[in-house]
Amino acid sequence: MNPELLAYAQMAVSGALMGLAYALVAYGFQLTYAAGKAVNFGQGELVMLGAFIGLTLTGLGIPYWLSIAGAMAAGTGLGWFVERSAVRLALKQHNEGWILLTIIIGLFAVSAAENIWGREDKPYPVPWQDGSIDIYGISITWPEITIAAGALGAMIVIELAKRYTMIGIAVQAVSADPDTAELCGIRSTSATALSWAVSGAAAAFAGTIIGPVTTVGPTMAAALTLKAFSVAVVAGLDSAIGLVFTGIFLGTVENLSGFLLGSGWRETPGLILLILALALRPQGIFGKKIIRKV
Repeated sequence: MNPELLAYAQMAVSGALMGLAYALVAYGFQLTYAAGKAVNFGQGELVMLGAFIGLTLTGLGIPYWLSIAGAMAAGTGLGWFVERSAVRLALKQHNEGWILLTIIIGLFAVSAAENIWGREDKPYPVPWQDGSIDIYGISITWPEITIAAGALGAMIVIELAKRYTMIGIAVQAVSADPDTAELCGIRSTSATALSWAVSGAAAAFAGTIIGPVTTVGPTMAAALTLKAFSVAVVAGLDSAIGLVFTGIFLGTVENLSGFLLGSGWRETPGLILLILALALRPQGIFGKKIIRKV
C-alpha cells in the first residue's frame, strides 16, 4: 500500500477505535434520558472518578480485572447518588434544575479528585506488555483493542438486558409512559434510579479502559464530555447503534483533521457536527421525530 494512504488508514482506524469510547460515554446519556428525560452533565466526571478508583485499586495490589469491577461498583453508587440528590426532586417539581445540579456535582468531583489524587496526570497500569497487532500494515495497539471490545461488549450486554429481562422491560415501560407503568405496578422512581446507576457503572468502566490511552487526571473528562455529548445529540438519544456509528465517524474525522490540518483543528469536527445536528435535525440522525398532540 502507498505509504501516504497507509498513514491515512492508520489514523482513521485509530480514530474509529477511540470513537467507540465516545459512544460508550454517550450511551450513559442515553440511559438516563430514556428513563427520566434528563441527562447527567457530570457524566465525564464519573468517567474520571472511575478511572481514578480503578487506578487506586490496582495500586493496592488488586488484579486488573477485579479493579475494573470495583470501579464499576463505585460508579453504580455514584450514579445512584447523582439521581437521588440532584435529579429526582427537580423532575418531581417539573423544572430544569437538574441541569445546574449535575454540573455542580461534576465540579465537586473534579475538586475532590484534585485533593485526593493530585492534579498531575498518572499512567494507568495494564497487565499486558506494550505491543500491537498489524493488519495489512495498520497497527492496532492492545489498549485500542480493549476500548473497542469493552465499549461494544458493555453496550451489547446492557441492550440485551433491556430487551430480555423483566427489569429491563420495566425500565423501557417507564421510558415509554411513566403514568401507565405506574398503573401496572412499576415504580418509575426505582426504574429511573436504576438507569442512573447503570449509567454510572458504564461511565466508570469507560474510565478504566480509556485511562491506559489518555492517562488519568482530574481534567481528562472535560473534552471527553463534549465529544460524547456531541455523539449523543448527533445520533439521537434513542438509538444505541446510532451512537456506535456516530462515535466511529467522529473519532475518524477528528483524527484525520488533526493529521491533515494540525492538532489545533482536532476538536473542530465535533463542534461542527453538533451545530449542524441542532440546526437541521434536533432529534438526531437516528432519532425519531416527536409528534405532540395539541
